[in-house]
Amino acid sequence: MDLSGTDLTYGLLGLGALGAATLPTLLRRWAVSVPMVFLGLGFVVFLLPLDPLPSLDPVGSAPVVEHFTEVCVLVALMGAGLAINRPFGRRTWASTWRLLGVAMPVTVLAAAVAGWGLLGWAPAVALLLAGILAPTDPVLAGEVRVGEPTDAEFDEDETRFALTSEAGLNDGLAFPFVMAALALSAASATGWSGAWVGHWLGYDVLLRIVVGVLAGTGMGALLGRVVFRARPTALRVSERSEGFVALAVAFGAYGLTEVLHGYGFLAVFATAVSLRSAERAHGYHRVMHSFMDQIERLLTAAVLFLVGGFLAQGGFAALTWRGAVFGLLLVLVIRPVTGYLSLRSAPAAPRERAVTAFFGIRGIGSFFYLSYALGHGHVAAPAAELWATVTFTVVVSVLLHGILATPVVRYLDRREARAPAEARADAVEAGADAPEKEPRSAGR
Repeated sequence: MDLSGTDLTYGLLGLGALGAATLPTLLRRWAVSVPMVFLGLGFVVFLLPLDPLPSLDPVGSAPVVEHFTEVCVLVALMGAGLAINRPFGRRTWASTWRLLGVAMPVTVLAAAVAGWGLLGWAPAVALLLAGILAPTDPVLAGEVRVGEPTDAEFDEDETRFALTSEAGLNDGLAFPFVMAALALSAASATGWSGAWVGHWLGYDVLLRIVVGVLAGTGMGALLGRVVFRARPTALRVSERSEGFVALAVAFGAYGLTEVLHGYGFLAVFATAVSLRSAERAHGYHRVMHSFMDQIERLLTAAVLFLVGGFLAQGGFAALTWRGAVFGLLLVLVIRPVTGYLSLRSAPAAPRERAVTAFFGIRGIGSFFYLSYALGHGHVAAPAAELWATVTFTVVVSVLLHGILATPVVRYLDRREARAPAEARADAVEAGADAPEKEPRSAGR
């Protein structure tokens, strides 16, 4: 049988799309996640003696990897923002602020120290590695994230809400750490220099974060008025089932914010949350979220399939035992410990805090940041070893968290009793421990 590259590509795309549609339901009762399946399929397919299969080189194809993973992150952020219906506030989002304000920077610091001491890399490279692996990604374990939009404002349990909102914001907040590493590398490739700190604090931290949040919130509020209440009915797209509008909103918010020198990832999530708050109970949110969820599943399947192929072609050839120990240390020790300590006074039961701390899943955002860093700055470390270390960490996270997500969440749901949504809202707003609640499906 003579297979051309085009024929094989069409066949794999069709089978992959069918799998993305059917596997979430087929695997619902098993301790196996969809990303795990596509990772394994990619590994197996690229081991087969099929000549049309391309050579996967993320170092040589950095621009392609950067933009492909960039789109994946944008779609995931828009979907996450549309799913969250909890009113925005200091108390209602208390777990999120603790994870972002305490767990994330401490994790980056600890990971940077580990990279410097264990791997022997220069401070700039160690900080870069820590920043690249800073974002969390519950997309890769759908059981532990918020499901499809509902009408109730406090329908999410604290674990799923905390992990989803954390991932929605830290995909953008990882940028300052990556930019700090690139600035330090430019100032001193092998040592330490503080000449870059002032500009970094003023521009990369303060200005770009503020612009990203304000631009996203403003665009979301404006679009909410247009989508749901515009006088010309032609503009009131909420009256029609056109889910691709969510994709247009995500791309528009990202592009316009980047033009304004803000963080586009922050803007996309802020736009989605603000748009959702414009008409919380409107059924159009489900239409947009469903569309983004379908696109997200297709893109995630493609990325994990290619990662599996990369591994089959020797992706771990540059991995050292020190790099493997670093990845295990981050996933099994650094994130769980910093996450749990940051949530000590959060509005959740101890078991929920433990699960939230443990499921700091590394994922597609790390691939984006790595390809971005290699394309926008000089890094005094072998690119292949960086890719091997980051990929190993993500694969460990995909496998470990994918296996444990279903049984752990089922355990939590069995322990939780039914409680009115109003009682949960009062507890969250008061900053107290969340009361027992009704089990909720992840909707993935």
